[in-house]
Amino acid sequence: MLLAPTIAMAFSMSADAFAASIAKGVKMPKPKPTQALRVGLIFGTVEAITPIIGWCLGLLASGFVASVDHWIAFFILGAVGVHMLLESFGEPEERSTDMSLWRLVLIAIGTSIDAMAVGVTLAFLDVNIWLSALAIGGATCLMSSLGVMTGHYLGLKAGKYAEFLGGLTLIAIGTGILLTHTGIL
Repeated sequence: MLLAPTIAMAFSMSADAFAASIAKGVKMPKPKPTQALRVGLIFGTVEAITPIIGWCLGLLASGFVASVDHWIAFFILGAVGVHMLLESFGEPEERSTDMSLWRLVLIAIGTSIDAMAVGVTLAFLDVNIWLSALAIGGATCLMSSLGVMTGHYLGLKAGKYAEFLGGLTLIAIGTGILLTHTGIL
């Protein structure tokens, strides 16, 4: 995978965590940079680990699905993208001001399930999983930290727009993989 799609994928994967961190920031009167960085590091670490787990699972299955891997990538990325689009139109979830480590880890796991699904698709492509995971984790750390710091200014709406754009980007990447592998592009 080239650099531009890797960066686009990384920031798309960070959209859920960005939305969740904005919600955290909305509940805080004036977040401190150390609080924002803590949230960013937790979210980024979990988001970097989950595509590696998905990639390992994808490698286990890759021998069975090599001839249709582009369709699998298209459907998984498309499904995750559509899910993100639909979530962006939904009502905001009940938010908590709890900033405990375990609460943040649970939220991070919840927002990184899509990264695991993307990791499965990366096993079918010629990508460096370590670079991809590092990009996803780094983008998530950055966006989550920014989300907490700006949350009380931006409100919940900005998180929904980020999730919407992230969903569109994943659908575009999945479509690009399909069109490239089928020879249309």
